[in-house]
Amino acid sequence: MKVKHISILVAVLLIADQILKIWVKTNMHLGEAIIVIPNWFQLLFVENNGAAFGMQIASAGSFDWGKLALSIFRILLVGGLGYYTYTLARQKAPTGVLVGLALIIAGALGNIIDSAFYGLIFSASTPANIAEFGGSYAPFMMGKVVDMFYFPLFQWENHPEWLSFLFDSRGYFFGPVFNLADSYISVAVVYMLIFQYKFFK
Repeated sequence: MKVKHISILVAVLLIADQILKIWVKTNMHLGEAIIVIPNWFQLLFVENNGAAFGMQIASAGSFDWGKLALSIFRILLVGGLGYYTYTLARQKAPTGVLVGLALIIAGALGNIIDSAFYGLIFSASTPANIAEFGGSYAPFMMGKVVDMFYFPLFQWENHPEWLSFLFDSRGYFFGPVFNLADSYISVAVVYMLIFQYKFFK
């Protein structure tokens, strides 16, 4: 798999992620839900400070240092993974490994774009107002990540505390709301752990 093909794959994945996020951002109120499959799948518009699957990052004081640290980490990660993937492609590594790395790069880039630029180019999303282009609700690197996929599979209100990360505030599993970028990363990691672990050994 050539470097050009990897670059095209990353670009296509990134464009798909951004098209969906921008559509949600400019067509839905914050907290609005669109039922896709009753009792199973809905588009639920939420925003978070940058962690995967809607998890929040703790911050101290008025400036969100946790968010800045995560953004810097993601940029360094993408740079390192990009160089690593380029090196593997030149060495003719297995296609599956390269596709997995491309998914991770695209996922990280997708959420970096939200954090870096959405605060500069959109007005704020609220339960009363739909965001518009041309506004500005946060400085560079302080924008919020758009999430929309929600799968409330079943309700278990008295679930064990150690499983809380899998449930939302109403006790629904699978509770986290996520986006395409999160999906890319999760699918890639699981795929490589199951099918490509021998390469990394």
